[in-house]
Amino acid sequence: MNIRKLLIISLTLGISISGISQNPIVQTYFTADPAPLVHDGTVYVYTSHDEDTTVNNFFTMYDWRCYSSDDMVNWTDHGTVASLKDFGWMDKTNGAWAPQAIERNGKFYLYVPIHGEGISVLVSDSPTGPFHDPLGHRLILDSEDVWTDIDPTVFIDDDGQAYLYWGNPSVYYVKLNEDMISYDRSIGKKGIVPVEMNTESFGESPSKDGRHHSNYTEGPWIYKRNDLYYLIYAAGGIPEYIAYSTAPTDEGPWTYQGYIMERAPHLAFTNHPGIIDFKGNSYFFYHDQDLSGGEGFKRSVSVEQFEYNEDGSIPMLTPTKEGVEESVANLNPFKKVEAETIAWSEGLKTLSDDQAGIYVTNIHNGDYIKVRSVDFAKGAKTFKARAAVLEGGNIEIRLDAKDGQLLGVCEITENDGSWQTFTIKTKKQKGIHDLFFVFKGGKGELFNFDFWEFNK
Repeated sequence: MNIRKLLIISLTLGISISGISQNPIVQTYFTADPAPLVHDGTVYVYTSHDEDTTVNNFFTMYDWRCYSSDDMVNWTDHGTVASLKDFGWMDKTNGAWAPQAIERNGKFYLYVPIHGEGISVLVSDSPTGPFHDPLGHRLILDSEDVWTDIDPTVFIDDDGQAYLYWGNPSVYYVKLNEDMISYDRSIGKKGIVPVEMNTESFGESPSKDGRHHSNYTEGPWIYKRNDLYYLIYAAGGIPEYIAYSTAPTDEGPWTYQGYIMERAPHLAFTNHPGIIDFKGNSYFFYHDQDLSGGEGFKRSVSVEQFEYNEDGSIPMLTPTKEGVEESVANLNPFKKVEAETIAWSEGLKTLSDDQAGIYVTNIHNGDYIKVRSVDFAKGAKTFKARAAVLEGGNIEIRLDAKDGQLLGVCEITENDGSWQTFTIKTKKQKGIHDLFFVFKGGKGELFNFDFWEFNK
């Protein structure tokens, strides 16, 4: 079932996907297991990717994707940045599970669990790839059971020591060497240290399966704030809640602090946290099943803004459909903006080619893109869009709503299917507005959309 059909189902079920929605932050693909990274004034979110078609009624995941934002409301799609095909030493065709990335000394390290094949690492000179395999084998080789080697989380402490935590139903860690692709094997069992799973550290287990010895389940996320170390994780078995523990050091001892997100109807039976501070605000990432209309193997990344309590504790967080209400920066429409920079969309997908890179496709009559907090300053006079005609159609340029004030209509017609630029004059509009591109045309695919730009 594709996302277009699922959107129709969502409307039928009364699930809100209106212009005020911000969650989930990606609508063109099913994304899960968010891992945010702040770098050079931009948030990069690495995600796993649930395929549109589920095989054998189980997680169907072949690659990892990346999205970025400098305002926390508009997200730019960077496409697939890594996949199972990057590991030539194994023949696994499914199981690209929850990743996390970190930067060190100008390089970016992406730690990825491959279900049943342990944890591997990829390296790139750019946060958006291309990533390559520097080892030719798994990074985590020696734990007791490779099936527990999932959900890596990575952290570099103030003294430069890097840690990699992971695990289900227990937690393990290694002390990474400075190269970030090997670890100190002089501690623990060949370098792997098991964390004691007790109620003082992680709460009492509600599970009766005999595997989980505490409330901890999976999906750890480690970070430091004000000399306190936080370990956030999925808890309570299935369905999963989010809980956390704190410690005076990154090796513990951990003290259980309780739940911070309870189960909600539109959350999936799994969950996976990620927390960052960005431009003076704190943000909590997770995933839900809202976009798929309740299919737990087709999840979507969402985010909420929050504030820590004065004592450093995390308040109870409510998953919302509104998401982040205010941007932390305004979008400049007077420079080239990639069409795949989106706050909300309906009916669309993204693909890539050698000429355009990532572009928006699967455009049909009535589909649209919403871009938030666009600063027109003293006004724009012209609009241009780069597109490739299929059946052909129009882009209605509107303000503040799908049926809002019409600035102009850009006709995307009469070319040979190659990438071309189309320019029109627009009504002058000042100030900061949400911008809507509403696509109109016949019954088929109208065109592909690469980028847009206004001119003063």
